[in-house]
Amino acid sequence: MIAFLLLLAVPTAQPSANQRAWTMLKDGVADKSATKRAKAVHALGLLKDDAAERMAEKALDDADKNVRSEAAAVLGKMNRAQARPKLRACLNDIEIQVVLACTNSLYLLKDPKAQDVYYALLTETRKSSKGLMQSQLDTLRDRKQVEKLAFETGIGFVPYGGMGWEAIKTIRQDDASPVRALAAQRLATDPDPKSATALAEFTNDKKPQVRVAVIEAIAKRGDPALLSDVVARLADADDGVRFTAAAAVISLSQRHPK
Repeated sequence: MIAFLLLLAVPTAQPSANQRAWTMLKDGVADKSATKRAKAVHALGLLKDDAAERMAEKALDDADKNVRSEAAAVLGKMNRAQARPKLRACLNDIEIQVVLACTNSLYLLKDPKAQDVYYALLTETRKSSKGLMQSQLDTLRDRKQVEKLAFETGIGFVPYGGMGWEAIKTIRQDDASPVRALAAQRLATDPDPKSATALAEFTNDKKPQVRVAVIEAIAKRGDPALLSDVVARLADADDGVRFTAAAAVISLSQRHPK
């Protein structure tokens, strides 16, 4: 009897804070509320852990587009190279915001498939038969859809930091320019000659912020064959474009004095 009473007096082992935290995250990514699932998946981006990465990969198949977008963005933050095949598969997602999130992460993972999507975003045409689907391109031509996408949470593709203050001020009343500006910037590292041709063509884009982004990409690309297209922008009607073109001309000339 005494032994039984002593057994009852022994305190039950409590789970550690770490165990409680893992339980909370696992419950969150499995919650019936899509909003809670998305928040829990987003939080996984703080971790560099195989278990967290597997949870994020699984979330790529979630029924909710916001959860899938968060999962795609998180895998890029985690630098999860093993997730490349799944992220490539997500490029066929019916929701363009998921495609953009996957593209951004593939870019961070230095996967060349991202360049195909950025080419399509800039030119509204496919570089190859495996680029964006026609329905996705049509979505990007829809001003209201693009404005909505530009401010969706968890996508991570609107380049506020790299666009400059003048471009940021115009986002709210503009169309797809923020998306195309980022696409141009990302093509700076694409070795495909088609991308070089596209950048040269879009130095004449009707939107100044796109012209600025294209010229910056050409400067980073360091291709002297595109110098004449940049020189032509020294007479641009927009002063921001002219300044960017001037700096790009100097940069290209320094790299290739001849």
